[in-house]
Amino acid sequence: MKIVDIKEKVVPIKSSISNAYIDFSRMTASVVAIITDVEKNGKRVVGYGFNSNGRYAPSGLLHDRFIPRLVEADSKEYVNDEGSNLDPYKIWDILMTDEKPGGHGERSVAVGTLDMAVWDAVAKIEDKPLYQLLSDRYGDGKPDHKVFVYAAGGYYQPGKGLAELQDEMRGYLNDGYSVVKMKIGNSLEEDLHRIEAVLEIVPNGRSLAVDANGRFDLETAIQYAEKLEPYNLFWYEEAGDPLDYELQAELTKHYKNAMATGENLFSMQDARNLIRYGGMRQDRDYLQFDCALSYGLVEYIRILDMLKKYGWSSRRCIPHGGHQMSLNIAAGLGLGGNESYPGVFEPFGGFADDVPVESGYVRMPDVPGVGFEAKSDLMKLLHSVAE
Repeated sequence: MKIVDIKEKVVPIKSSISNAYIDFSRMTASVVAIITDVEKNGKRVVGYGFNSNGRYAPSGLLHDRFIPRLVEADSKEYVNDEGSNLDPYKIWDILMTDEKPGGHGERSVAVGTLDMAVWDAVAKIEDKPLYQLLSDRYGDGKPDHKVFVYAAGGYYQPGKGLAELQDEMRGYLNDGYSVVKMKIGNSLEEDLHRIEAVLEIVPNGRSLAVDANGRFDLETAIQYAEKLEPYNLFWYEEAGDPLDYELQAELTKHYKNAMATGENLFSMQDARNLIRYGGMRQDRDYLQFDCALSYGLVEYIRILDMLKKYGWSSRRCIPHGGHQMSLNIAAGLGLGGNESYPGVFEPFGGFADDVPVESGYVRMPDVPGVGFEAKSDLMKLLHSVAE
């Protein structure tokens, strides 16, 4: 078997929404299709992948470096020993040929995008949902058949006042979510009014998470912490720069409740530094590494192995991204849940069509691969890339 072609397309995910750091009016994403010569159920196996929101399409890196390396490789270099399927680890090594250590930036997004497509193809060739394949290979063969998901929203938006924010959060609860998330970081006074407005809608503070998107210096992070603590929130997310481990460690001394970070750490080494030096607490804090931004599932498995060595449970991981790839990882490798973007970043956000969120959980569809075929709007886009 072999890969016969790899295609890529840049698509907009622009929106009028913003967080405390960026707006999304010019945001893009790369979509890739890895076309194999394998046929299953009368159809050519094509693996699809894309990068998560918040990072722009790494199109140049894909076409200049990573796609050519894989296309030019002999098939014997990237298939498994039996010659029956692609080997994601061998492919990862090919993609990273002649890449120096460190500098994980945007290249991790390019590799993560291809890696998603590889795993989609691998699971389709085995005719299994990816979550089942992962559980069979790396677990006990008994994946979670439903996964906790929270609704990420509450963005800053022109004309969006407290009433509109309340309506948005009320809608998430009506859709079956038990935990919602909102953005903070514009100003403490404004954000406290916004938080208290949402707390009027949700059952209690444990139903609300807040996200500063790395906006604060230490002094501001502590000021927010002092005001947030009495609310007993689900978590206080990414207060400072994601690589400022000293800030994160100091903040834990001023905030006793749960915190979350990690979505902007793009390698096992960066994740390990967070665990070593960031003061994160195994009994309450959450880790948000996103495989689609951090060299893919191959690297994510390395991160999980590292966490185990440091005494962390995989259940403390709730990935960023709100996409089906992370949902499969959560179900197959026993994570604590997954982010969700109801009605945002379409068609990438959300999960299988006609599978409702019930009491904060979503059921896993029985679809080979990542399950993109169960999401009709997304599949229209993915098919346009492959064609």
